[in-house]
Amino acid sequence: MLALLRIVLLLCYFVLLNIVLLLVCLVRPFHRDNVYIAGKLYSSISVILGVKLEVRVPDTLKQGGAFVYIANHQNSYDLVTICKAAQKGTVTVGKKSLKWIPIFGQVYWLTGNIMIDRKDSGKARGTLQSTVEKIKDKGLSVWFFPEGTRSYGRGLLPFKSGAFRIADETKEPIVVVAASNLHQKIRLNRWNNGTVLMSLSEPEFMDEQKSLKENMTYFHNKMADMIQALDTEIENQNL
Repeated sequence: MLALLRIVLLLCYFVLLNIVLLLVCLVRPFHRDNVYIAGKLYSSISVILGVKLEVRVPDTLKQGGAFVYIANHQNSYDLVTICKAAQKGTVTVGKKSLKWIPIFGQVYWLTGNIMIDRKDSGKARGTLQSTVEKIKDKGLSVWFFPEGTRSYGRGLLPFKSGAFRIADETKEPIVVVAASNLHQKIRLNRWNNGTVLMSLSEPEFMDEQKSLKENMTYFHNKMADMIQALDTEIENQNL
């Protein structure tokens, strides 16, 4: 019964949120803080899911600046959880096909996110170059899920190079965004689905003395360590 009630509430609330966001984006399309507002609104769905969200943000990030954010991508609940960690002046890089999803797709496009055609490598490279220009010209930060796909409980997957090529070309620091394990943690028929901890690292420049691959390995290990620390903290809270 609880699961059925939640599904109905989720559908109604999700549609309402997207209508509100669509109106906001029509008033100020492609505004630099649209993604930030969307993240805050989508994360409010966590109340219906019975999930408590806790985000830890260093003061250095609150001061603003252009950063390359890299975050772990676990499942579809990321829209509700890790999106709360999005900071002002940030856009994401997502699949071009997303914009054809009714209402949500139009919201995703109008919030100013960067659409990439992964099936066309030539266009994808062009999009990455335009991303570099947006970071340099507008001082925007860009958010990547460097795994490229949801992990669905398989642990942190290998990283793709896009985010790191952007960081290398713009010479902007990388911020690691880590969220505690979500796999099979949320059950619609349970009132309390616990806490999701999220932590943002201090900005860190890529090491120019290392190759791109070596930097990717370093930040992959850093994210894995952060996730492990968050998972351990959650386990200790439940003892």
